[in-house]
Amino acid sequence: MIVDSYRGRDTWIEIDVKAIASNVKAVKTLHHPDVHIMAVVKADGYGHGAVTVARTAIEAGAEWVGVALLEEAVELREAGIEAPILVLGPINPQDASVAQRYRISITVFQSGWLTEAGSYLEPEPPLHVHLKCDTGMGRIGLTDGQTLLDMIKILKADKRFEMTGIFTHLATADEWESDYLSRQLTAFQSYVQLAKETAGHIPYVHYSNSAASLRYPGNDYNMIRFGISMYGLVPAIETATDIPVSLKPAMSLHSRLTHVKKVQPKTSISYGATYIASEEEWIGTVPIGYGDGWLRANATNGGEVLVEGERCPMIGRICMDQMMIRLPAEVPIGTKVTLIGKQKREEISIEEVSERLSTITYEIPCTLNGRIPRMYTNLDS
Repeated sequence: MIVDSYRGRDTWIEIDVKAIASNVKAVKTLHHPDVHIMAVVKADGYGHGAVTVARTAIEAGAEWVGVALLEEAVELREAGIEAPILVLGPINPQDASVAQRYRISITVFQSGWLTEAGSYLEPEPPLHVHLKCDTGMGRIGLTDGQTLLDMIKILKADKRFEMTGIFTHLATADEWESDYLSRQLTAFQSYVQLAKETAGHIPYVHYSNSAASLRYPGNDYNMIRFGISMYGLVPAIETATDIPVSLKPAMSLHSRLTHVKKVQPKTSISYGATYIASEEEWIGTVPIGYGDGWLRANATNGGEVLVEGERCPMIGRICMDQMMIRLPAEVPIGTKVTLIGKQKREEISIEEVSERLSTITYEIPCTLNGRIPRMYTNLDS
């Protein structure tokens, strides 16, 4: 039992919901008013908290919510999210009745799936499906016109299904090279045309992810899927200059010093004694580690944190629950340490961390796990 006076961890993540709302409103300015915004909140809102992000995005003008898993969609429904939800990944046929019961739209790309799922459905309400076309991503999706026709035939014959969308996913929208993207869009146009000729009106047609919605506005059908950039992050650092709106990062990561000590020359720090002080140094201990998703490579690749507005290097090996930093001077225990975010005039961005780790911006917030409590700011703004 945790008593009422329990303060909690000295490591926390702050989520600025006002920044999320600002990013949704910014992308809306780039598109025709008839284009719908799907707020993608898979992986617990890219580590930002799916329920809070979904509510914030809807209040800011998003009409749809996108997730990867059926479980994620059910969590949103049970939290009171009433907006249309699309599961972007596959679900098991026997779980079709769950989606039906919770009024969750699902992604389908196999005619056999429809046949099997039909044996689990109730007479009503109809299960809404979006057909997924693989135009070059190579992940999931139908890859030929005949499969598309077969699926539409099944959907038209069984009133328990209702086809409400068709979509594809772009593989290179965040890169400078555009030939591959053009080929994908040409292939998708062929699928859309064939679907409309066979099925008639299709309410939602979509292909734009964050990169496409920001870099190629005006070329959409009638919905965009706004994911990583809703959180204020660029899809790719290389093409960040090609984004016409200002994005506001929503996440920052902080901790507090739990121990500060002066060490003598030749003192070793952390596992393996890989760091040895070259002179008298002030060393601070920070209660975060790879058990929280703060990977060891943050230190081995020369990462820094902010203490009193100054950059301080991480030293030695990051432990499961703690790490050490070199301080410029003695500072009090309890002093705030910023791993991602701003202090005074200095800032360490998620883009900086992703470059340090030779990865993409998506991975950083998703890696920071649930051991780190989330604090939401500007909730009433």
